[in-house]
Amino acid sequence: MAVTQQQVGLIVAREDFSELTYSLVVYHPLMAKAAQPGQFVILMSHEEGERIPLTLADYDRKAGTVTLVVQAVGKTTKEMQRTCKGGTVLHALVGPMGMPSPVGGKSKVVCVGGGLGVAPIFPQVRGFKENGAYVIGVLGFRTKNLIFWDGKFKTWCDELILCTDDGSAGMEGFVSDGIKLALQKHCDVDEVVAIGPPVMMKACADTTRPYGIKTIVSLNPIMVDGTGMCGGCRVKVGGQVKFACVDGPDFDGHQVDFEDLMLRLRRYAEEERAAMARWSELCRMQLAPENGAIIAKEAEHGTDLPELCEQTQGG
Repeated sequence: MAVTQQQVGLIVAREDFSELTYSLVVYHPLMAKAAQPGQFVILMSHEEGERIPLTLADYDRKAGTVTLVVQAVGKTTKEMQRTCKGGTVLHALVGPMGMPSPVGGKSKVVCVGGGLGVAPIFPQVRGFKENGAYVIGVLGFRTKNLIFWDGKFKTWCDELILCTDDGSAGMEGFVSDGIKLALQKHCDVDEVVAIGPPVMMKACADTTRPYGIKTIVSLNPIMVDGTGMCGGCRVKVGGQVKFACVDGPDFDGHQVDFEDLMLRLRRYAEEERAAMARWSELCRMQLAPENGAIIAKEAEHGTDLPELCEQTQGG
């Protein structure tokens, strides 16, 4: 799709990976030029929409685009799944935000992504490889049907270990099992970088701790403004309070208080369910009867929001 400078925020492509997971390629030349691995953006799909943080999953400086991968688990992301199509213009997209991930000066690294965390680990994989590192990728999904971007990772990884919970593709097990396999083969790994649900990142950090290997995780606490003003994204790292938006989102996984992080992620569960229920009812009122029936069916399953701290969240 041909675009012009006046169409910043235009969704130029969308791909659906599963019933819940989809990618949006957004035209934003200045953001694409400035983007670095590990950074995130804050998005509003429409004027009355919620501000949501999303880690950059890819960027193309030549095309002037950034790629976001979204999982429809709550009111806003389900609303975006319905409304954010090719040709749609986002109301606002702010970024890149957060501290870039250091991807230079390493000889051998293991990059780990679990479920939706597979998407944001890709820029680190490419960044490490472009800086001369030997890159081992470890990707985890619940089942074969939820796998995405494995071809992209094979292009940039020297080795790729694919894990599925049910063994339907790759090795059976969690990404922590994939890390163990990589470390058994390579005794000279400089760093492990892991992105995914908190319990997955905690498992990764616990796996590498006995080896004394530096382990970086990307934290995803509740966030409002993304500039350190609201304090909503505070996390405990090494006994100190940090703000994920300006001090992170990357932190030493061996120092993160994951129990506190998971507790904070559950804090607004009831409000999230209520928002989902209100949106579902509004959709039923606005749509034709047959479409309303579809919304009602989705709401029946969607009002029970998935646990944010699952080992993998379905890719």
